[in-house]
Amino acid sequence: MSIGLLGKKLGMTRVYDDKGRITTATVIEAGGNRILQVKTAEKDGYNAIQVGFGDQKAHRVSKAQTGHFAKSSSTAKKFIREFRLAEGETAPESVDLGLGTFEVGQWVDVIGQSKGKGFQGVVKKHNFAGQPASHGSMMHRRNGAIGNRSTPGRVWKNMGMPGHMGDERVTVQNLRVLQVREEDGVILVSGAIPGAKGTNVIVRPAKKKKAPAKS
Repeated sequence: MSIGLLGKKLGMTRVYDDKGRITTATVIEAGGNRILQVKTAEKDGYNAIQVGFGDQKAHRVSKAQTGHFAKSSSTAKKFIREFRLAEGETAPESVDLGLGTFEVGQWVDVIGQSKGKGFQGVVKKHNFAGQPASHGSMMHRRNGAIGNRSTPGRVWKNMGMPGHMGDERVTVQNLRVLQVREEDGVILVSGAIPGAKGTNVIVRPAKKKKAPAKS
């Protein structure tokens, strides 16, 4: 199945298995996912489902969005994304996507927005070593020359330079589902995921690991 869930990062914790082994885990709130629209190749050019997560106050959405939510008899949603359907895969019959979409031991990918770190120099941003700090060089944390002599006489593309760092879309692959707590509306995945607490994330079946993970 290629369908995933939308969620919100709540924080991190630790989980013990039945053998006493400890695993670092991230808690993701993923209850309340609802299908807003089913797209088909005949009508839209591709097969997909549009999913919404997180209730939004009705007066904060446009009239067009209000009408879109009304078509699916859904409340206004904050976070909306699409999941492409694989060839031969059909949309779920129920409009509510439960946490049963995933099972314990399954491999998943998590997509989120990384923390912003502002404007940074090349030492922090690109792990440059810096330059000698002796004899008052004043070049301790600078990147040095960026040109390439008189030929070609320009700065090459992708040259490591100071600039904005973080606040990017990041995908962390091959995380294992440790627990699925339907009564609490959360799932626990191994390891860390992008973003700060409260950040919206996308949890999808792993693209590089298909078999369920072994405990």
